[in-house]
Amino acid sequence: MSSGPSHVIVEADGGSRGNPGPASYGALVRDPETGAVIAQKGVTIGIATNNVAEYSGLIAGLELAAEYTPDASIEVRMDSKLVIEQMAGRWKIKHPDMKPLAIKAQSLAPFGTEWTWVPRAQNAAADALANMALDGKPVPLHPTEAGPAAVVPAEPSDQQKAMQGWGAQAEPPTQLIFLRHGQTAHTVEKRFSGSGGDDPRLSELGEAQARAAAQYLAKRGGVDAVVSSPMLRTRQTAATVAEVLGLDVKVEKGWVECSFGDWDGHTFAEVQQKWPDALNAWMESTTVAPPGGESFDACARRARSARDGLLAAYPGKTVLVVTHVTPIKLMVRSVLQAPMNSLFRMELAPATLTEIHWYADGLASLKSFNVQPALV
Repeated sequence: MSSGPSHVIVEADGGSRGNPGPASYGALVRDPETGAVIAQKGVTIGIATNNVAEYSGLIAGLELAAEYTPDASIEVRMDSKLVIEQMAGRWKIKHPDMKPLAIKAQSLAPFGTEWTWVPRAQNAAADALANMALDGKPVPLHPTEAGPAAVVPAEPSDQQKAMQGWGAQAEPPTQLIFLRHGQTAHTVEKRFSGSGGDDPRLSELGEAQARAAAQYLAKRGGVDAVVSSPMLRTRQTAATVAEVLGLDVKVEKGWVECSFGDWDGHTFAEVQQKWPDALNAWMESTTVAPPGGESFDACARRARSARDGLLAAYPGKTVLVVTHVTPIKLMVRSVLQAPMNSLFRMELAPATLTEIHWYADGLASLKSFNVQPALV
């Protein structure tokens, strides 16, 4: 089976008429770049509760993704707060009927799967599939054979748009402020500088940039914790900021820069000359890794897992994450739901700040990008 797109969205829903009562689920796999539904499923499951039906839909969606897009990273979107929070590890699974279903779903979810709650109206396609099945209507595997109501999500209402960071939220968001490390010798020479190569220290200008960022954040105030990638340049930047803020630094390896393998330490021009075919393949698909390195898709899964850890550990708090250009761009791409190749279209300077707010309902908003504190 063809691997298909490098990233897909699984939409799933389930319901019971009676709770418990006659139940069914609907699930589909969508290409986020085109909006096309790759595969879908709607099945009745006899007498069951809403929660069992929703978990059954999730499992079916993950199985479809494994079959039709086995190499893709996954974002799961459901309107079940219970399922999303339990799968993200933020809520405990207490009911005995849920535990085996959750274990099966976890076994099917690739590492770094993103769990997103959406309002019910934005899960209309999966809901339609579940209702088709429960009404005794056939649900074709491929959406070209089905009516449009089964596969086209509803346009968000003004109220739903307000929920997506445009209006008031019931609970304060978790605010992640991403700080790219200060300048190094590799930065000046525009060399690949990933986690598998040299580990350069900050230059004199890089140290000044870190101090400027520290003063900027001190004036802003409100930072509750500082987290850093384990690389030297990020630890130096984080230490400078944390000293001014009066905080400790927690090192998290999930925020390390992508590994560029054999390309580390080389300029783009040098890579283009020595590895032209590999470079072209890398720029054409984020599933492709540099020789001996890490693909952007793999880095994205790692960064999402690190982000989920922070959201669970610091709900409603403000966390400074001192990291690298690739993880920050991946976070921005994820929030904007932009295609993965948008990474090549973002400019992120050293020692700049990017702020993203994540809300308790799973939604997020980009508050600022590439803000450069003035040198002092």
